Amino acid sequence: MGGVDDNEPPLKRPKVPLGDSNSFSGDSFLTQSAACSLGDLMARPLPSQGDEEAVGSKGVIKRSEFIKIITRALYSLGYDKSGALLEEESGIPLHTSVVNLLMQQVRDGKWNESVATLHTIGGLDETTVKSASFLMLEQKFLELLRIDEVTDALDTLGNEIVPLCVNVSRIHELTACIVSPSWSAILGLSSHDTDVAKSRSKILEKLQRLFPAAVMIPEKRLEHLVEQTLDVQRDACVFHNTLDGDLSLYSDHHCGRRQIPSQTLQVLQAHTDEVWFLEFSHNGKYLASSSKDQSAIIWEVISYESRHGHGYGHRYEYDMVKEDGRVSLKHVLTGHQKPVLMVSWGPGDHQLLTCGLEEVIRRWDVATGECVHIYEKNGVALVSCGWFPDGRGIFSGMTDKSICLWDLDGRELECWKGQHTLRISDMAVTDDGKRIISICRETAILLLDREAKFERLIEEEEVITSFSLSKDNKLLLVNLTNQEIHLWSIEGDLKVVAKYKGHKRARFVIRSCFGGFEQAFVASGSEDSQVYIWLRGSGELLLTLPGHSGAVNCVSWNPTNLHMLASASDDCTIRIWGLDQLNLRDRISESNDGTHYSNGRT
Repeated sequence: MGGVDDNEPPLKRPKVPLGDSNSFSGDSFLTQSAACSLGDLMARPLPSQGDEEAVGSKGVIKRSEFIKIITRALYSLGYDKSGALLEEESGIPLHTSVVNLLMQQVRDGKWNESVATLHTIGGLDETTVKSASFLMLEQKFLELLRIDEVTDALDTLGNEIVPLCVNVSRIHELTACIVSPSWSAILGLSSHDTDVAKSRSKILEKLQRLFPAAVMIPEKRLEHLVEQTLDVQRDACVFHNTLDGDLSLYSDHHCGRRQIPSQTLQVLQAHTDEVWFLEFSHNGKYLASSSKDQSAIIWEVISYESRHGHGYGHRYEYDMVKEDGRVSLKHVLTGHQKPVLMVSWGPGDHQLLTCGLEEVIRRWDVATGECVHIYEKNGVALVSCGWFPDGRGIFSGMTDKSICLWDLDGRELECWKGQHTLRISDMAVTDDGKRIISICRETAILLLDREAKFERLIEEEEVITSFSLSKDNKLLLVNLTNQEIHLWSIEGDLKVVAKYKGHKRARFVIRSCFGGFEQAFVASGSEDSQVYIWLRGSGELLLTLPGHSGAVNCVSWNPTNLHMLASASDDCTIRIWGLDQLNLRDRISESNDGTHYSNGRT
């Protein structure tokens, strides 16, 4: 593909010039370096009574607080006997005797006594005391109403609740409950509600949120601290590419580059000519590809589980571990009379659009592989396709440089005339359906606000060959002819926030994509037959993946399987990439569906 000056516009694929076509809570041990390990945060064995008051290697964890938090966790998990035993053995009660008395009085509905006890608890300011008194007296009022003790309820309201001068609007609502029974229903205070114990438990929960943590240990405090620790480790993991469900407390978390797909797991060989485009479905269960051979293919990603044994001696157990899925051919879609330029998945992944090169758009049923509609317009050809987020309409760029919107039956709903797209052009619509994004000039991308009838432009100095919109609709990857990829922020002021270099582009359209956990990586094809992967935030080139024998035109990262990447090439193949430590069989075999299995060596 050499012999063409770099300034010549990119082609894909008859050689037609482009111009013609968490904040932390402040707990002391969490103020350490972001790279702190879970091991550093865990306590050493508890010292005996009378020893130093701090535990842990850093000496910053107060022993009494640590034991109280563990005790609270045991009670929260339902291990009441273990919690009580820890209180007894350590000599450190979870709460003071006064707080325990208050809690029991609330459970028993002894409201006058509970208000009196409240005033004996130290460490509470006047505002907290009034607010807590209001909660308990309100519950007293409501319980009196439930048993039709209206006179006593009215006395509680006027002589106990109102003098607190707290939450006046709520007092008005409580008054309305006496005047009009219908208000009780509006407030959810049915007289038939006999679950008093449940409502009293809710009062204790509210008191817990109201009181200082030193007075009443917050529910699930230990869980919260551990989650914060995992957040610190995850945020400090430069190459993080693991789902939260895969994080473990047993060891410090560190992904490393091994969590980035870098080994060929499969080579798909069903296409008979250059593969120009591919894209995973939103649910990650399918992959669609399009080719110069005038066909598109729907592939199915089949996940499976394998048995992994562990243990020793006579105790040997097996765990079912989910492995990266294999990809198999589902449907070959034929009918286009020209090369298929691109595909687009419908919002529910039940339908797929395919766009021929300056031809028509076809809509396919994914389950059956049947074409259910053809979109075309007299006098012009279609050059791009996409779905509106609600799935009720599709859009396309036209050879007359307009953008058209149709309903599913092919009726034209809107059409934007003028310089809105090129003859070879990417397009996208934001998830709210308000903005249409398209390449409108060789060096500019149009952001069209449909509702406000307002247009903004991303302007580059070099020719734009393709772009990709991030999942959150805030970022745009823009591929240029000068062998750079620019990351644009399209929220607020338009600006370049990162640049990626190293891949090769001499003549043709090369596409890139976001991928990985929270789309923290950028992947791109390249004309040197390799796949390139960068860290999105820093622009650091992490990996180059050899294996193809022709230009890599397009890449797609599975949105639900962080460890699966697909690449499409001029060598007529699609490669499925996964983790290099996967226990692959050291063999190469052929299958009837045109799938080639590889151990990753080339």
